[in-house]
Amino acid sequence: MTGPKIRVMIVDDQELIRTGFSLVLGAEPGLDVVAEAGDGGDALSVLERLDTEGIGCDIALMDVRMPGMNGIEATAEIARRFPETRVLVLTTFDLDEYALDAIRAGAAGFLLKDAKPEELVTAITKIAAGDSAMAPSVTRRLIDRIGLGQQAPGAGAASAQRDPALDQLTEREAEVLTLIASGLNNAEIGASLFLSESTVKTHVGRVLSKLELRDRVHAVIFAKENGM
Repeated sequence: MTGPKIRVMIVDDQELIRTGFSLVLGAEPGLDVVAEAGDGGDALSVLERLDTEGIGCDIALMDVRMPGMNGIEATAEIARRFPETRVLVLTTFDLDEYALDAIRAGAAGFLLKDAKPEELVTAITKIAAGDSAMAPSVTRRLIDRIGLGQQAPGAGAASAQRDPALDQLTEREAEVLTLIASGLNNAEIGASLFLSESTVKTHVGRVLSKLELRDRVHAVIFAKENGM
């Protein structure tokens, strides 16, 4: 990798796990483990210190189940107080509610702790570049669950809550958002709309900007909540 290193903080209540992640990530030339924290409250204090010292943090690897402030609560606080720090939630529990809660709290990604080291490094790199990352086993079920959750109130409920921000989108951008909500990546969207992948990337960027969304995972939630 070229350019500045991606600054990473590891948040987990088990020291052995923090040490393991630190060793793996520290061996990557493009990554720099700048801090560790044992719970959510500690993570917030560390981020304040890193900001004060002018170091900063790009990615927080966040455990879910921790004493004190858990990972979901910490993620919400980081999204509110430290928007430049993006959160990648790591957990041993392959359960939809954790993924959904983490994403709703502001996380940019969700991976299981048994992910391969190269998968973790790829996820960190993608998130640092402004994209998102989800465990493959979770992505489709997360999308399906959001969709099912919006059907429960009854017919017309989603359309009644339609966000007026959607009116800012062009017809093509609305098509791209619909396909994002279906779980398609940029290459698949390009094939579906007969567009180049670079053109799709431009459309995705405009959609996220106009709707003030952090990344495409939040675009999925937004789309499903608006009946798309």
